[in-house]
Amino acid sequence: MQPKIVIKNLDFYYNKKQAIYDLNLVIPSNEILSVFGPANSGISTLLRALNRLCDLYPEAHMDGDILLDGKNIHDPDVSVTELRRRVGMVFDVPTPLPMSIFDNIAYGPRLISGKKSKKDFMEIVEQALRQAALWDDVKDRLKAPAMSLSGGQQQRLCIARVLALKPEVILLDRPCSGLDPISTAKIEESLVQLKEQFTIVIAPHNVQQAGRISDRAAFMLMGNLVEEGPNTEVFSNPRDKRTEDYITGRFG
Repeated sequence: MQPKIVIKNLDFYYNKKQAIYDLNLVIPSNEILSVFGPANSGISTLLRALNRLCDLYPEAHMDGDILLDGKNIHDPDVSVTELRRRVGMVFDVPTPLPMSIFDNIAYGPRLISGKKSKKDFMEIVEQALRQAALWDDVKDRLKAPAMSLSGGQQQRLCIARVLALKPEVILLDRPCSGLDPISTAKIEESLVQLKEQFTIVIAPHNVQQAGRISDRAAFMLMGNLVEEGPNTEVFSNPRDKRTEDYITGRFG
């Protein structure tokens, strides 16, 4: 198990309110880790800490270490912009840019290397859309507004927009929360294929989704990591009674 991210003794605060307590977690490369639990368990905070999106909150601060490929992401020589390219984020609500489908995907690569040819950008766009299982839906209307897509297509577009930047880790915060079962299934199928190239950390829409797509699963409760391990063990033979109660619906 080759670790991609190692979290050591993470405590996270918003002003004096603590959101995460002494969390230790190893996230292996090329696997899907589902971090699940009830509301206010610190899951969204954890995801945002992994690419320093929490830096955008002036009242937020943390203790502990987060290592990406053995390098502390808070070291002075770490570029936050480059970190967020390497560790991309997809949110629960699709957020297409007010431009065409093509330009949504090409926007990030243009900012990074604007000297590429139109053919180069076309290859980047097609590859990202194929990886997100959206190419067949939009290949004949790339100039159409991104907002003309359905909700599920918009979310896959947002995944493709992250993939176009060639990240190493993809973070997804309840990406299927507002989607119908068919759109959810397409995104889940895409994620299972994408783990061959990327490390994926997802806050799943529900416990059932975590059970379907994860290689490993972690249960958080009130800012504490209760249990973490292989998916089959966590869901079929949980070590902690609180994990069992949550996944069987006794609370949540």
